[in-house]
Parts: sequence; structure tokens; C-alpha cells
Amino acid sequence: MKIFLVTFMLFFLLFSCKVNKNITPFKAIKTLKVMSYNIHHANPPAYQESGEIDINAIIEVINKEQPDVVALQEVDVNTKRSGKINEAQIIADKLGMQVFFAKAIDYDEGAYGLAILSKYPITDQAIYKLSLKADAKAEPRILQTAIINLPNNQKIRFANTHLDVLNTGNRELQAKEITTIAKAEQFPFLIAGDWNANVGSATLHIMDEVFSRTCETCPITCPEDGEQGAIDFIAFTHNSPFKTINYKVHQKVKVSDHYPITAKLSL
Repeated sequence: MKIFLVTFMLFFLLFSCKVNKNITPFKAIKTLKVMSYNIHHANPPAYQESGEIDINAIIEVINKEQPDVVALQEVDVNTKRSGKINEAQIIADKLGMQVFFAKAIDYDEGAYGLAILSKYPITDQAIYKLSLKADAKAEPRILQTAIINLPNNQKIRFANTHLDVLNTGNRELQAKEITTIAKAEQFPFLIAGDWNANVGSATLHIMDEVFSRTCETCPITCPEDGEQGAIDFIAFTHNSPFKTINYKVHQKVKVSDHYPITAKLSL
């Protein structure tokens, strides 16, 4: 009986080892769909006077596109004007995504800032305060970054930002700081956000020295008077393995004062 048990156990262990060696690892993904969206704290243009919040409309827009990673700007967390709700967490929970909210400022008894959403695990989160040296009274601006852990141990650094809207000097300083951070990154660096600068501006020139934008002829992303233009972008560092498969501005979507943008990238 003892000899039988020993023989059985040896057979079991040998068989188990053989099976484990033949397990196929998760395949590396070949494409990544990225979205950037300034959501205007989920207050649609049609309801700006009333201040009504429609978080479900934002969720529907994102869900329709099924992005892998999302950069959101102008996100409210527990502010009075938005009904004391955590917009970042609600959107992420409804979409079944990971979330990293980064506070830019305290606002209306809550927080206001940026959010990264991801289908894949988020680690190594960071928040960088950006320069206000050209106008110290301007609204504080930040860059948020995180490692997105893709299948088969692929890792990328995903960044989200919302640059100064009024002061050109601040905006250019902020762009320089972002490019410095990106150049020091060991992983492929992907950035999205509302840059508040049109193609041909000094800010875009600074960013283009380090990043490749996913659009060459960039359609309008913000139709608002005074801000009208292509000012929302998705881009990646020149030394990254990414290539743009397609890029789209969803101009029929009018849930915010900005249009959402998406880019499908190959890795």
C-alpha cells in the first residue's frame, strides 16, 4: 500500500509539472484604444444655466467607445455644485474600470481635478504640480501619471493634464515641465488631455519636440466661443513603440463643452 501511494504521488507531481510548463501565458495586446474627454464636471451645455449634472450621459459616451484607458479633465469629487457625488468613482464603477483621481484644487467643499480610468491595473501613481511662475494667481495645474499594467507584463506610463487656459507663459512653462518628466521615463510614455493650445502655438511646438500627436490635421475639439479650436490631444513620446492606427473627434457628442477624442494605437 505504501509503495502504491509513493508511486502515485511521484506520478502526480511529474504530471503536474509537465502541465504547468505548458500553460500559455496571457498574450501581449497589440492595440490600445485611448480616450481623452474634458467632461465639464458632467454639466452639459444645455444645462449650464441650471447647473444640472448628468453623469449617466458621460458614462454612456465612454461606454459606447469601449476605450482601454481614459483621461478625464474637469472632474468633481464631492463638490456641492455636483450634488456631493464622487464623479470619478461613479464613472469607473459603472464602466468596470480602475480609477485614479488627482486633485488639482479644493473646490466648493470638495475637490476638482483629473481622473485616469483603465481596464487594466493601475500602479505607481504620481501627481506633479505644474508651474505658475508667469502668473501666480492663475488656477493651479497638475500632471497626473500612472503605470498601466497591460497583459503579459507590458507596462506603459499614462499621463493626463489640463494646462493653463488664460496665461500663455504658464502654459508654455507647464509644457516644458511635462516634456522633462516624459524624457526621464523608462517605460513607453503616453499622454492625453486638454492642452488649451492650438496647433501652431508655442505650447504645441514645445510638446511636439518630445511627443508625436495622434492627429496631423486636427479637427476642432472645443466649439465654445473664445476657446474654439483643436485643443485636446493624445500623444506619445517619439521613442515609444506606439503607432497611430486611427484618430477621431466625436463632434456629434454634445454632453460637454468639449468633444471626446479617441485614438487606436498599435504597440
